[in-house]
Amino acid sequence: MSVLQNCDQDRPTNRQRGLHVIVLLLSQIVFVSAGRASAAEQIPVILSTDVGNEIDDQWAVAYMLTNPQFDVLGIISAQAPTLPPPAAHTTYLVLRDEVENRLGMRSHPPLFEGSSLPLPDAKTPRPNAGVDFIIHSSREFSSDHRLTLLTIGAATDAASAIIEDSSITDRIRIVAMGFRSWPNGGEEFNVANDVAAWQAILSSDVPVAVGCGDVCRANLSLTLEQARNLISRHGPVGAWLWDEFQAWYYRFVKPMRTNDLSKPWVIWDTVVLAYVEGLTTQETYPRPVLKDDMNFEPGQAGKTITWVTAIASARMWPDFIQKLDAYQRTHRVEGSAPAPFLP
Repeated sequence: MSVLQNCDQDRPTNRQRGLHVIVLLLSQIVFVSAGRASAAEQIPVILSTDVGNEIDDQWAVAYMLTNPQFDVLGIISAQAPTLPPPAAHTTYLVLRDEVENRLGMRSHPPLFEGSSLPLPDAKTPRPNAGVDFIIHSSREFSSDHRLTLLTIGAATDAASAIIEDSSITDRIRIVAMGFRSWPNGGEEFNVANDVAAWQAILSSDVPVAVGCGDVCRANLSLTLEQARNLISRHGPVGAWLWDEFQAWYYRFVKPMRTNDLSKPWVIWDTVVLAYVEGLTTQETYPRPVLKDDMNFEPGQAGKTITWVTAIASARMWPDFIQKLDAYQRTHRVEGSAPAPFLP
C-alpha cells in the first residue's frame, strides 16, 4: 500500500486551525520531555519542505532530525506543481512516512500541512495551521535570539507568516535554498514555485541567507557510486536514502539506453543545514529587488542579504553519516540490509 493510501488525514478547516496549533504545540512539549537532548547550544529551527518532489529533501529531513545540534520545533509541508493536488497534502504524507516509518520516530516534532497554492500576490497570505505555528512559535524569540526558519521548497508559508504578522521579522531569520546565482538571481525551482513569496520576503526586514543552485551544484553533487559508498551501508535509514537516490538517478539522471553513470545529482537542500552548522563561507551583499522574471535588480538601501559562496562538503558528509549512525544506535528503526548496487 502506498504512503498516499495508508497515511491519509482530514485537513483542518479555518475554524479548526487554532485548536490544531494548540494540540501540536502540546505534542512538541511531549516530544522534548520524552528524551530529546536539550542544551543551550541547540539551534531552534522550523523546516518548510516540499519533500517527495525530489530526493534531496528526504536527505535533508534525515540529517536534521538525527542531528542533536538542532532543536526542531516543527516541520511544515510545502507545495510544488510537480506533485498530485493538493500538493502540500501530498508532501505532508511523504513527510509523515519519513518521520514515523523510515526514521521510526514514535515521538517527534509536530508536522503541519502548509499551503497547496502559491501566494496570489506579494501582499496576500495563504492562511493555514503551519503559518499559525510559525507565528506562535516566534513569540518566544527576539532580535537577539532568533528562530531559524529553513525553507527548502516554495516559500509560501514563510512569506504568509511575514504578511500576517510583520513584527515576526524581529524574531526570525530565513535560511533558504533558492535562486541560481549571484548577482543575477535567476530562475530556480523553489523560487519559481512562488515568486510573489520571495518578493514579499525580500521587501521585508527579515534577515535572509541563501544557498543558490550554482553553489550547491559545485559542492553537493554526488555520482551514483559516490552516493552508494557514502550512505548505502549505514543502517536501514542509509539503505532507504540510497534506494531513493538510486531510483531517482535511473529515472531522471542517467542517459537513457546507455551505461554512462558518470553524471552526478545534487543534494541541494542540505545547504541550509550546512549554513546553520557553520560549514559554509558566505558574503553579505546589498539586498536586491526581485523582478517577476526571478532576476535581481539593485534596490534596497540599508538592507542586506547573506549569500553562501562555498560549502565544506568534505566536512558536512562525514558529519551527516556520524549523526545518522549515532541516531540508529539509540533508536529502533525497521529495515532490511542495504539494497544491492545496480550497475
